[in-house]
Amino acid sequence: MLRCTQYGKVWNMAANLLTEMSPAHRPLPPPSSERFARPRLAEVRSSAKGELVTTRDGRELRLRAIEPGDVAALQRCFGRLSPEDIRRRFLHAMSELPAPMAQRLSRVDPAIESAYVLMDETVQPAEMRGVGRIYVDEVANSAEFSVLVERDWARVGLGALLMQRLVDDSRHRGLTELWGYVLLENRPMLQLCKELGFVRRLSPEEPGTTQIALQL
Repeated sequence: MLRCTQYGKVWNMAANLLTEMSPAHRPLPPPSSERFARPRLAEVRSSAKGELVTTRDGRELRLRAIEPGDVAALQRCFGRLSPEDIRRRFLHAMSELPAPMAQRLSRVDPAIESAYVLMDETVQPAEMRGVGRIYVDEVANSAEFSVLVERDWARVGLGALLMQRLVDDSRHRGLTELWGYVLLENRPMLQLCKELGFVRRLSPEEPGTTQIALQL
């Protein structure tokens, strides 16, 4: 779904994993005035290890930068995806997230990448429930984004929280644009990005997809 010339096929596959999506039969997300408002989460508290996020239903996650030690958690997160989720994210079937790809995704170059994870530390080992990342194109002064929230944790504002963090990160870097490719069938993601101010562009070379971009 997302394409990046820097990583070629590996990033094309990996970045598609990181796109939040709900089943097509579910209703669209609520308006941005509700979805992006802080009250959508019960509480966000800063700490030395990141931010503690408490959802409206009382579940707690830690929002922090991804770490090299997150490889196994990232692979387990992939393992909880349904075949349909995998098809929509990777555009073809995959039975597992290969270790080299998971290792690459967990080791970011801070000069050109940012990646944030939502970790569930109430279980052992801690599980990854969401990921958001950007990859910077220094020539174009823009960044490609990707977001994933595990289905059982969706629709409580976590995807919006990650998206806003990526937008803030991109602006802090002085970038002029944040962009990505989204499947046309992924109506919830398209609606979410529309509410953030993204606009759609034609993508004739990628059938079934559209490019969305936000001018920063």
